[in-house]
Amino acid sequence: MKNWKDSLIGPGTTLRQALETINALGCHMTLVVDGDGKLLGTFSDGDARRALLRGLTLTDCVGEAMNHQPRTVRATDDRHSRLAVMQRLGLHQLPVVQDDGVVVGLEIVDDFLRVPAREEWVVVMAGGLGSRLKELTRETPKPMLNVGSRPLLETILRSFSEQGFRRFYLAVNYRAEQIEAHFGDGSALDIEVRYLREQKRLGTAGALSLLPEPPDRPFIVTNADLLTKEDYGGMVDRHVGAGADATMGVRKYEMQVPFGVVQEKDGLIHGIEEKPVQQFVVSAGMYVLSPSVLELVPSDTFYDMPSLFDEAVRRGMRARCHHIDGYWLDIGRPADYERANTDFHEVFK
Repeated sequence: MKNWKDSLIGPGTTLRQALETINALGCHMTLVVDGDGKLLGTFSDGDARRALLRGLTLTDCVGEAMNHQPRTVRATDDRHSRLAVMQRLGLHQLPVVQDDGVVVGLEIVDDFLRVPAREEWVVVMAGGLGSRLKELTRETPKPMLNVGSRPLLETILRSFSEQGFRRFYLAVNYRAEQIEAHFGDGSALDIEVRYLREQKRLGTAGALSLLPEPPDRPFIVTNADLLTKEDYGGMVDRHVGAGADATMGVRKYEMQVPFGVVQEKDGLIHGIEEKPVQQFVVSAGMYVLSPSVLELVPSDTFYDMPSLFDEAVRRGMRARCHHIDGYWLDIGRPADYERANTDFHEVFK
């Protein structure tokens, strides 16, 4: 809710004033805060009705009628997580608070139904061979393998479209004709699809040199073998807010050593750690790039994203990480493909 600050009232506000605030905002709730902006409670139409039935009057203070234990969502929660909470609890609005209880927003379920258009481009790298999937990709490009009821790439494009993105570039090479025949110009999905046709394999970044013109704002690059519920718009907004040149989506990845690890020095044992778990931060195959980064991509040359980020860092550009904590699956191996089909109806229904 853009004008959420107008919903803030103090505990000394009268019921009449609180109801006038609700009426003016066109929502169903006001947020009762102290002088530091910390949430004390919420006051809704239902709270007013119950208060009047208890004998309170419109001149009584809202502090006597408010809900003292409201449900909230955290400022660090992404939009999908917030919507999931509202759906699970059957609520139409929820306060957004920081860890210290200070209110920083008010989520209203109707806002999720009005998806604003995003002007940023989305470039999908869909030209790979998918060799790790062996027989599955002998005749079909990996992005066109069915996951659930439709091709994987269609689910990816639909996920972006549901968040307001409309302009897509698909980098294609292997079995490109199947991809182009299925999506055409994108009108069937109410999006605009254009193609970057690789005459040879250009890696996970090289196809960016085929863009017909540079964008006028940051754009998203993603691999075509990912299933995720990431808030792409939020990823772009954080990129811009941080003044970044390049943002890499990353995830935590754990590996367990299947043996006892011996801590040894000069032939003496100092300790043994049984089957320790090592944690790494790995690339999630999703990126936000500012237009200036395109100058680093060589023309018509095989070039991968790690090389692009290395060069950006070497030149003093601001490269940052964006941690992806929600659902994410890289469909690289047959076991991943099986899991994707198992997850599909629950995650992408």
